[in-house]
Amino acid sequence: MKVSTRVECGILALTDIAMHQTEGKPVTVSSISSRQDLSMKYLEQILMVLRQSNLVRSTKGFKGGYVLTRPAKEISLRTVIDALDVTVLADVHFQEESETPLKTIVSHQLWNPMTTYLRKFCDSITISDMMEQYRTFLSDTEGPMYYI
Repeated sequence: MKVSTRVECGILALTDIAMHQTEGKPVTVSSISSRQDLSMKYLEQILMVLRQSNLVRSTKGFKGGYVLTRPAKEISLRTVIDALDVTVLADVHFQEESETPLKTIVSHQLWNPMTTYLRKFCDSITISDMMEQYRTFLSDTEGPMYYI
């Protein structure tokens, strides 16, 4: 499975925001960019799409930034993936002129069930789950290299 950089950066950004928004205070693009080693310009483009998808809310000004629009436990990875690249979990379709009985069987026996499984799997994981895994990783890691 090939996942775009856009989707990966979106998941990183949302997880970072969830971890660092405190008492509704927005998280700045520059702080996300720095912590996650992402281009600010690219991150701004991704956050714009996430805002249009109603996953984040932006605040302008000196203390501006982004906050989640709902709790992290209510944002599934499927929601994020679909917002950023609808093709990742899309159904497989052959061009009509190249449809053969064998392609139909392969589609029904392999691609459709696999896509259904991936959708359910991505529905079962939330931004909150990603936060917990990251916190566990940080608590298990020693050394000055890993900071929040």
